Amino acid sequence: MAQFQYRAADGEGKILEGMIEAAEVSVAVSRLQERGLVPLRVAEPSPERSGLASISLPSIDFRKRIKRKDLLVLTHELSTLLAAGLPLDRSLSILSELSENPEMKAVVGDVLQSVQRGKSLAESLAEHPKVFEPLYVNMVRAGEIGGVLDSVLQRLTEYLESATELRDEVRSAMIYPVILLITSFVSVTILLTYVLPKFQTIFTQGGQTLPFTARVMMGISDGMRSYWWVGVLLAVAGGVGFTHWVRTPAGRLSWDRFQLRVVLLGDLARKVAVARFARTLGTLLRSGVPMLQALDIVRDVSGNVVLAEAVDEVKVGVRGGAGVAGPLSHSGVFPQLALQMISVGEETGRLDDMLVQVADYFDKDVRNTVKSLTALVEPVLLLGGGVVVAFVVLSMFSAITSVNNMPF
Repeated sequence: MAQFQYRAADGEGKILEGMIEAAEVSVAVSRLQERGLVPLRVAEPSPERSGLASISLPSIDFRKRIKRKDLLVLTHELSTLLAAGLPLDRSLSILSELSENPEMKAVVGDVLQSVQRGKSLAESLAEHPKVFEPLYVNMVRAGEIGGVLDSVLQRLTEYLESATELRDEVRSAMIYPVILLITSFVSVTILLTYVLPKFQTIFTQGGQTLPFTARVMMGISDGMRSYWWVGVLLAVAGGVGFTHWVRTPAGRLSWDRFQLRVVLLGDLARKVAVARFARTLGTLLRSGVPMLQALDIVRDVSGNVVLAEAVDEVKVGVRGGAGVAGPLSHSGVFPQLALQMISVGEETGRLDDMLVQVADYFDKDVRNTVKSLTALVEPVLLLGGGVVVAFVVLSMFSAITSVNNMPF
C-alpha cells in the first residue's frame, strides 16, 4: 500500500488536505468519493512534503507569469467542482484559495467578482485576454448556453493537455541538438579568440612562413578579435530588418510559405499546422460552437497566414454548401490523408470526431518526425563540430611543427 497526498472539497466547498493509503491513485480517488469528498488532486507526496528535503535555498519573490500548466490545472479543477454540483461562484472561490500562483489567484478573484456582479463566466474570462484566448472564451460561452459547462471544460482540459504534451515533447527532443550546437560554437570561439593568439606571438617573432591552413586560422582569429563589433551590428541590423519585414503582410505571407516548403522542417511545420487546425476546430464543434464562429476562432489562432487564407476559403465553401474538405484541398497545405478523413467525417455526419482523430494521428506523426530529425541532426552536429574543432587543432599543430624549422 502506498501513501497518497490529496486535496479535496466537501459538500460545503471546504478544502481538506491530508494523506490516504491505497494501492493506486484510482483506489484513493474512490475512497475519497465514498467519504462524500470531491477529489481535486491526488498524487504521491513530493520530497518537500514528505520531509526528505530538509535543506532549501532562500526563496526570492519574483512575479510569476501564468503558464499553460496553470491554466490547465485551473480548467481541470473547475470542471471537477462543477461536475460535483458545486455552484460556479463557490467553485471559483475555492480555486482562488487553491491557486499557488499569485497572478492566477488575482485573475480568478477578478473573474469571481465579475460573476458575482451578474456577468456570465465567458464575459468575465474575456476581460483577461492574455490568459484566456478566444478559443477558451468561446467554448465556455457555448457550454453556458447549452448548459453543459462542466463537459466543455473537460474537453478544454483534454485540448490543453494534448497541446502541452506535444509542445513539451518537441522542446525536449531539441534540447540535446541545441546544446551540441552551442558547445561547438563556444569551443571554436575560445580556440580562435584566446588560444590561437597565444601562439601567434611566437610565430610572428620567428619570421617563418606558416602553413596555409595556419595562416587562414590566424586571419580568422585576427578578424574575430578586431572586428567582432561588425558581426554584432550585422546581427542586430539583420534581426531588426527581418522583424520589420515579417510584420508586413507580404513579408509574413512569404515567410509562412517558406516555413511550409523548406526541406525537412517544412513537412514538420505542415503537420503541426494541420494537427492544430483539426484539434481546435474539432474541439470547438464538439462543444457546440457554430461552424462559422468556430472557423473565425481557428483562423485567429492558426499562427500561419497560408492556413488562415485556407480557413477563409472554407468559410466561403460552408456558406455555399461546399463543405470543408473541398476548400481545404485548394490550399496545398493539407495532406491527402487528412482531406480524406475530413471528407469521411462530413459524409458520416461525424466531422467533429473525425477532426479530433486527424489531430491525434498527426500529433503522433509529429512526434515520430521530431524523433527521426533528432536522430539525424545529432550525428551531423557531432561530426560537423568535430571536423571544425579538428581543423583548428590540426592547423595549430602544423604551425607548431613548423617552429622546428625556425632559425633561433
